[in-house]
Amino acid sequence: MKRRFILLYLLLTGVLMSAQEKMPVSYDFGEKFSDRYRYSNLLTISDDGTGGYILVRAYYQGLILKPKGYLIERYNNNLELVSEYNYKLKGLNFVDGFFKNGQLNLLFLDYNYNRGQYEYWVHTSPIIDFNFRPKKLLSIASEEVRNPVGKNYYNRNFSSGFSTTILFNEEKTGFVISTHHKKGKQNKHIIHLYDTALNKQFEHDFSHEIEEKNYAFENVAISSDLQTAYIVGKAYFKKKRFRVDERKFQYELIKVSPGGSKTQSFVDPGKYPEALYPIILKNRLVCAGFYADRKDNRYNGIAYFDVSPVSLDINSKKYNPFSQQFMEDKFGREEEKVIKNLVFKGVEVTPSEEIFFNAEEYFVTTGMEVTGAGQRVKLERFHHNDIVSAKLDPKGNLIWARNINKTEVTQGDGAYASYSSYCKNGKTYFFICTASENPQLINNERLIFKQGLSRNRNVFMISLDENGVMDYEKIIDNQEARLPLMVSKPLKISNDDNMLFYAKRGSKKQLVKVSFL
Repeated sequence: MKRRFILLYLLLTGVLMSAQEKMPVSYDFGEKFSDRYRYSNLLTISDDGTGGYILVRAYYQGLILKPKGYLIERYNNNLELVSEYNYKLKGLNFVDGFFKNGQLNLLFLDYNYNRGQYEYWVHTSPIIDFNFRPKKLLSIASEEVRNPVGKNYYNRNFSSGFSTTILFNEEKTGFVISTHHKKGKQNKHIIHLYDTALNKQFEHDFSHEIEEKNYAFENVAISSDLQTAYIVGKAYFKKKRFRVDERKFQYELIKVSPGGSKTQSFVDPGKYPEALYPIILKNRLVCAGFYADRKDNRYNGIAYFDVSPVSLDINSKKYNPFSQQFMEDKFGREEEKVIKNLVFKGVEVTPSEEIFFNAEEYFVTTGMEVTGAGQRVKLERFHHNDIVSAKLDPKGNLIWARNINKTEVTQGDGAYASYSSYCKNGKTYFFICTASENPQLINNERLIFKQGLSRNRNVFMISLDENGVMDYEKIIDNQEARLPLMVSKPLKISNDDNMLFYAKRGSKKQLVKVSFL
């Protein structure tokens, strides 16, 4: 009896210890619904303001797949499909969409051949009774060009004659539309700021700044009164002579308001800031990102700048090199390896103004493939690899940085690849979707999550605690998640500590809700 009691005690202790290590989440699957559009892309997913959810998908049909319209789905709080609306609209280029005050807004960029101009349009409808009404936001006279909104993370083409960028702030309270048109001696760059009620707050003629540099804007932060936009981007020099060790661009912060604009560059000898992100704090403005010791696309650590919101003067700056722990996470004990191609994915700020941010190693490769008819076609493959996560204290000192190894490549919908993240109580959680049953252990010291070959996908959750200690768990098995989750396009419901994911394959679809306990 005594031995049995000891054995039972050990078993219970093991169960309790195992339970303590479990990720603090639960999940619910919505009902599977039939879907008549096999080929589609999820564009937006939002809270509908009444406890339910609204999703917008672009769908494609035909022997040669072409966009035919937009399917709008409404779900209730029980993850049940309530209604669908087919907005049959084609010929316009979708830019972005958002839901505000009971209105669904879809933003498009169209070229008007009769008037020879680009036009930004927004199609707006209440979700109670769908009745879309188009409204023109602005127009820019220009010849038609290829990919005017095309974004390349490492280079930008300014020779086409017209380019435009639209950037929303993290809170989705407003957005900036940048338009740059060049023809002969005419060279116009205008910055427009709108709130998400579609009211133009102001526009600013930025043309005087582009005599020597072209600007490729990347991120924006907008003041609470919607009267100031802080835009970070690359400034490409036009005529400057460069030394071998110099880059042809520099990162700059541009402050734009009805009263004009100011510019601050981030230039230090031997330091090259990269992928900076503006963050408005209580009485401060900071820019956080990466930096390199050389001019190429490699990264050596975390950069931090404390900037005056009024004058843009740099009050303080920090260059935090990647730690040995970080390098071993990524490369093991190999030497002469470099970090490169990092793209920002998310920023979280705690009440004490600690900053968590994460990025992903992203790049595109091209290759040729022979079709069944014997034709050679060019294919692009999109690689979503390692996750980089960092925590900074309120003064910009690096507390920890960790690298999560993963490899993913896709030729199609990127929503199923990449990852999403959530911060709670000083911990950062990552969701990835993979066909692998378990991460692979390399040299007994490094974990790597690989894509796998099965159609069914497991959902893994990776955690980094307050000290950067890593843990992981398979939270949803592929026998439960029969439909793959669009893991990189969730809806974060911070008030309820929920994450909502859309799952779809072929003619079946459902919602999956993950709740933090």
